[in-house]
Amino acid sequence: MGASRPTPHAAAVKLAAMTEFIPPGTRFLELPSPFAMKRGGGLREGRIAYETWGRRNAAGDNSILILTGLSPDAHAAANEADPAPGWWEAMLGPGKAIDTDRWHVVCVNSLGSCKGSSGPASIDPATGQPWRIAFPDVAIEDIADSAAHAVRALGIERLACVIGNSMGGMAALALLARHPGISRSHINVSGAARALPFSIAIRSLQREAIRLDPHWNNGDYDDANYPESGMRMARKLGVITYRSALEWDGRFGRVRLDSDRRDDEDPFGLEFEVESYLEAHARRFVRNFDPNCYLYLSRCMDWFDIGESCGGTTADGLARIRVERALAIGVHTDLLFPLQQQQEIADGLRAGGAESTLLPLESPQGHDAFLVDFARFTPAVGGFLAAL
Repeated sequence: MGASRPTPHAAAVKLAAMTEFIPPGTRFLELPSPFAMKRGGGLREGRIAYETWGRRNAAGDNSILILTGLSPDAHAAANEADPAPGWWEAMLGPGKAIDTDRWHVVCVNSLGSCKGSSGPASIDPATGQPWRIAFPDVAIEDIADSAAHAVRALGIERLACVIGNSMGGMAALALLARHPGISRSHINVSGAARALPFSIAIRSLQREAIRLDPHWNNGDYDDANYPESGMRMARKLGVITYRSALEWDGRFGRVRLDSDRRDDEDPFGLEFEVESYLEAHARRFVRNFDPNCYLYLSRCMDWFDIGESCGGTTADGLARIRVERALAIGVHTDLLFPLQQQQEIADGLRAGGAESTLLPLESPQGHDAFLVDFARFTPAVGGFLAAL
């Protein structure tokens, strides 16, 4: 069940090497074919990438599911299959906040991504070529449904907790709403029950930057003709919103680059340290995430409102979710998923009968705080799980 299958996806990695980036310890689960998509159509021969830590107990009630933000893969932490540090290494492992001596943990890569799960960078079995923008429209609900399938395929009847970060916080709410009883509890980390206008506007500009790059070519690009400029601009816009003005000021101030790091031939070139940081960060990212996948996942966040699941308001949608306990964690300096959204989640789940609380944190590191500010997030997540 958990083994990699050689076809057709092993071929996908070879044929579309410039777009798929799969960690060596990743395992795969096949989706039903066709897999019904919320906005129409069905995905043929789809798969979900996942990794695991810890062991299931005899009662089978100690499993935790982690749903990620837009860009992370399933490799949240080092494990036997892949000893490289993961994107949440400080939070997950023996004796850590998500203690794998107690918990059996599953992290799935989002449907629509380029990190192992099926997405625009994967091979269309009908053509033998990457799907590109012929891939079916992806909604947050599809990410939730594919994660639910993975949980059941692994033989997990009910999760102890589902933890969703950022976009994964949206997917976690959709999972709980669409699959009642799948989890006893929930931690929503810097997530949202719907997209707000500011976030939609930022992501719209990011997508426009990619689409206006001539090399994007309506999604038909390759290594030699790649929308690098568009991806650089999209990533820079994202990074600016992931952190706070307070952190930018404290970290960089108005420090200028040394003369040997400036391009004197470009009168409008990089001049400040903060510009150099953004440029370096963007260049590390652009060839490690597929542009079409970026477009798909960015757009699915804009579409999301948990209220659509019941034909009512966002509050109605949240109140229909049934979990025993819930914790919504937010950061005062988060521009992209502001604290009011975590308050909305906590209030809505409480209206549904959950013992639900909001934990606002004073981190200066904005939306990315859950990835870097472990002094604050470790006791928040660890404390909740220790009480289960």
